[in-house]
Order: sequence, then structure tokens, then C-alpha cells
Amino acid sequence: MDTATEFGRLLGPLRRAVLRTRRLEGLPDLPEAQIELLRVLADSGPLSPSDAAARLNAAPSTVSNLVRTMTAAGLVERTPSATNLRTVQLTASPRALVMLERYDRISTAALRQALDNLRPDSRRVIDQALPALAELLAGLEAAGPGGKG
Repeated sequence: MDTATEFGRLLGPLRRAVLRTRRLEGLPDLPEAQIELLRVLADSGPLSPSDAAARLNAAPSTVSNLVRTMTAAGLVERTPSATNLRTVQLTASPRALVMLERYDRISTAALRQALDNLRPDSRRVIDQALPALAELLAGLEAAGPGGKG
């Protein structure tokens, strides 16, 4: 068994299973990139678009497109920067913060229930794997788009 191949094959179905729980609760079907931007803005407070792009490891043009769509949907607010009049500060709207909290609550409840239904030894293995998964994520983020660190 090749761990990378098997793990990669599980990631998409796991993500979709969590997303289904959100849809069943009647939450809007936001793309994961929008949720990630909202999460960064909720955690960091106001950010410039370039700072948001850096935190997401995304191209500035990608963040610009996300912001345009999300501003039109009332999820992101743009305010002129107090220090640089050529840029803006981005914040998650109050509506977006409520939605993000609901997404997290529903996703966490679904994951908790699924974890609670596992055999105790399987649950222990997942619990013990969490630090390694965080390390894997850090390694992937450090490697960047080309896959080399």
C-alpha cells in the first residue's frame, strides 16, 4: 500500500462527507476557498488583500477574485486603509461570522458523532495521528505549489 496514494484518495470523499452535513442543515454551499478566507479574516481581524493572500498561500489575483465575489454576497467588507490610501482592509461581515460559526458547529458535531461510532482502537489511532497530520500540513504548505521545500 502506498500511503500517499491511499491518503490522497480519502481526502476528497472525507471533505465531501463533511460538506454534505452542511447542506443537510440548509447552509449555503460556499466554496472551500471562500471558507478559508473567512476563517483567516475571522482569526486575524482586518487584513490587506496582500496579507490575506500570504496567509492563504494564494496568488493575490485569486484573493482579489474571492473578495469581489464575497463582497457582492455580503460576506466580506472592504474599508479604506487608515495608513495607505491605495489599499483596503478586509473583514468578515457579521453575517459571515455567524455562518462560519454554524459551519464549524455542524461540521464538528458530524465529525464527533462519526468518531464516537468508531471502534476504540481506531479512535485512538486517529487521536494519536493528529500531531502527525498537522506536521504533514505544515510540510505541504512549506513545499509550496511545486511540492519541494
